[in-house]
Amino acid sequence: MNFRSESEAKKPLSVFTLSSLTDIVLLLLIFFLLTSSFVTNFGIRVNVPRAESSAQVQQQNITVAVTSDGQFFVDGEPSTRDEVAVQIRTRYQENPSAALILRADREAKVDDAVHIMNIAQSLNMNILMATERTFR
Repeated sequence: MNFRSESEAKKPLSVFTLSSLTDIVLLLLIFFLLTSSFVTNFGIRVNVPRAESSAQVQQQNITVAVTSDGQFFVDGEPSTRDEVAVQIRTRYQENPSAALILRADREAKVDDAVHIMNIAQSLNMNILMATERTFR
């Protein structure tokens, strides 16, 4: 029972709108991006045995810091210019394989840094100068 005439008959859609499909794809993309950040990768799980005793690990290096106002710090402990040689020597005798790491402030006197280097050189220590890398 078609009561419409041939001219009034509905024609099939020839154009399909993609706006609703892009909304769904965008929502799925956001969902997967958010949920992927919650997933953590722990790697392989291994039950490590526990030790009842442990060996003491000696500090491998001797760190000497020289500040801009001429203060010296040997492994974080304050020291004077005269005492710094004694402190470095005692720490070197405790660990003869230790290297000396010199951390001098950029405003520090060169004479203070050379003083520390001379002490390390007299003990035949390896000297490392701690610096920061500048990025351009």
